[in-house]
Amino acid sequence: MIAVIIVLFLIIFDQLTKLAAINWLMPIKQRILIEGFFNLTYVENRGAAFGSMQGARWFFVVLAVLVVAGLSFYYRRIEKTKNTLPLRAAIILIVGGTLGNVIDRVFRSYVVDFLDFIIFGYDFPVFNAADVFIVIGTFLMAAYILLTDIKKEDKK
Repeated sequence: MIAVIIVLFLIIFDQLTKLAAINWLMPIKQRILIEGFFNLTYVENRGAAFGSMQGARWFFVVLAVLVVAGLSFYYRRIEKTKNTLPLRAAIILIVGGTLGNVIDRVFRSYVVDFLDFIIFGYDFPVFNAADVFIVIGTFLMAAYILLTDIKKEDKK
């Protein structure tokens, strides 16, 4: 039950930040916060990561629903111990972020992106809070899997 509450919180946070971007950034397109490093830039992304596969809206909605269903099924099968907390947290982050972007695709036909970083001269693709949740969750899950496998190998 706590997982559902956290997922709902992540979705609400994501949607509120996107609503703020629509209300305050859409009219002006961009607000420079830290010159040469961080801007708030309004973007309507009709594709996937980095704007790839433009126009494949329903493909992404179906794929996201399958990912959420699979992760939710897996989450319920994970033993609830201190050792599995990072894995459970990763799944919660991925599900929350995925659903946040699905809501955009279904109700707006595009995903609202607005976080715009320039790192070491590279203008990184614009993203949103849901993307942050997905990326952190994915890295957390990968680290958990790698470290769990290493521990298993050490015991042999």
